[in-house]
Amino acid sequence: MDAKFFLYIFVIPLILWSIESVNINQIFKKNRVIQARVFYLMLALSLSYLVTNFVYDFFLATKFV
Repeated sequence: MDAKFFLYIFVIPLILWSIESVNINQIFKKNRVIQARVFYLMLALSLSYLVTNFVYDFFLATKFV
């Protein structure tokens, strides 16, 4: 399988664990639970994408040096 797939498997739980330390519910208005959950999901997916691509590109760049 692709190395990026394994990076995603490792990074997604790490991102979810780190986001749990932030109280995102205080940012949103009251009774906006669904919007807060969608924001949490989008934030987790986007951060995992960015971190995975950074780590993957970093390993590719150091491999050629």
